[in-house]
Amino acid sequence: MIANRFAIAIILIGCLMGSGQAAQTAAQMAVQIPDAIAAKGETVVLAVHAEGAQVYDCKAGEGGKLAWQFREPVATLIQDGKTVGRHYIGPTWEHTDGSRVVGKPIGRANGATAKDIPWLKLEAVDMRGGGALAGVTAIQRINTKGGQLEGACDTVGATVAAPYAADYVFLRK
Repeated sequence: MIANRFAIAIILIGCLMGSGQAAQTAAQMAVQIPDAIAAKGETVVLAVHAEGAQVYDCKAGEGGKLAWQFREPVATLIQDGKTVGRHYIGPTWEHTDGSRVVGKPIGRANGATAKDIPWLKLEAVDMRGGGALAGVTAIQRINTKGGQLEGACDTVGATVAAPYAADYVFLRK
């Protein structure tokens, strides 16, 4: 099990060595993957960094109490210092080559701090195109920074974009 996690980290490092930012990105991705989101028997198709925001709306929850409710992610996908796609509601990842994948969460692990959105494993439930994301069966969101809201929600309809960064690993069985 531990060997599988480290093998994934080594694969990610290899995938990123062509970048001027490879040392930093590879170091960020070379982490121990929690069992809840592990990629058992899966191989890495693509690894990208994302920067953007997690968007929340203030809505009435149970008993009419106002609470922040997640609406959507909005992020740019980056590889080798270049924009290679976008991440948006669905959750959907769309590559600049036109390939696209939509995921459904199947595993979750806490982020490093309370301010960090959780790490996820998502099952690919819809795909389009024959490019970089073709054949993807799962997606991992790892190395999250930020994205969780702080503070009270006191105005119905208010919207807040909480900045975040994460690494996304696209996998194939």
